[in-house]
Order: sequence, then structure tokens, then C-alpha cells
Amino acid sequence: MNVFLSYILLGLSLAAPIGPINAAQIDKGIRHGFMHSWLIGVGAVVADGVYMLVVYLGVVHFLETSFMKTFLWSFGCFVLLYTGIETLRSSDELNFGDNRKKEPLIKSFISGFFMSISNPLTILFWLGIYGSVLAKTAASYETSELILYSCAIFIGLLLWDLTMACISSNFRKYLTSNLLTGISLLSGLSLIGFGIYFGIQAYQALFG
Repeated sequence: MNVFLSYILLGLSLAAPIGPINAAQIDKGIRHGFMHSWLIGVGAVVADGVYMLVVYLGVVHFLETSFMKTFLWSFGCFVLLYTGIETLRSSDELNFGDNRKKEPLIKSFISGFFMSISNPLTILFWLGIYGSVLAKTAASYETSELILYSCAIFIGLLLWDLTMACISSNFRKYLTSNLLTGISLLSGLSLIGFGIYFGIQAYQALFG
């Protein structure tokens, strides 16, 4: 049980660092409420699951080719810039009314999925973290236990997403209209900043 809890804690710690997903969750929570914010995180966790499976199957070397790295950096740049610009454009539309029906829930899920799946740092992240966990666990435990501990990591990721969704959606109640707009602007700028970073990486991969 202690080992299982330690992997849940690992999942929590992996999700906690501020990045484009957390920035998007904060914005969605304030803008549309709990479900939209949570589904951003769920989409990202599904993408994490894809990469965990890739590492588990040992085909990560395909994703490390220069072509795939360049493609992912470029695609990630597009996704983050688009999301950031859309956030900035609609930041002045925030109000205290119920605007949760303005955007389909599936859009939040897809947005979170593509933001995570198109991030080459996610590949390196899971290759380093899950790869080392896999090597350690596979040497000491059976396959069933390996699956159990992988599920524990997912539980940690989902718990963090749940926490972020609760905080961002409830935070809205205590903010003025100007502060809501300011936070939305900061979230949009943060996403654009990550997008520019991805674009620079794509450029360096192509011409560096």
C-alpha cells in the first residue's frame, strides 16, 4: 500500500508544475466552470496515457527522430498560439453571468488532449520519468503490479486535475470583473509564451 501511495504522489508531483495545461485549466475554470476545466486535464491525462503506452511498448525511438520532433514542436506551437490568441480575444467577454453553455464540453477535452500530445517535452518527460519507473518496477514486480502502479500514477494526475478544476471554478466567485479579465489575459499570454518557445524549438530543429 505504501508503494501504491508513493506512485499516486508521483502522479500528483508530475502534474503540479505550472505549464500550458494548468494555465488553460485556470482560464477554463474561471470562464466556463468546473467541467470545462476538469476536461482540459482529462484530455491531457489521456495524452499522457498514450505516451506511457508508447514508452511501455518501447517504440519511443520513433518519436525521437528529427522529423517527428520538428513536427511535434511545430504542431504544439500552432495549438498553443491558437489557444492563447483565442483566450486573449475573448477575455473581455467575461462576466458574472452563467456562460457555461457557450462552449461544448468536448472542445475542452480535445484542447487539453492536443496541447499535451503535441508537446515534445511530454515525450521526454514520460521517457525519463516513466521509463525509469518502468525499468525499476519491471525488475522487481510482476506485470499485474506494474499495471497497478501505472494506474496509481494516473490517479495522482486526475486528483491534481480535479483540484485545479475546483480551485479555478470556485475562485471565480471571489473575483471582480477586472481581475477575472486580468487572469484570463495572463493565461492567454502564458499560452502564447509557451507557443513561441515551441516555435523557436521547431526552428532550431529545422535550421539549427
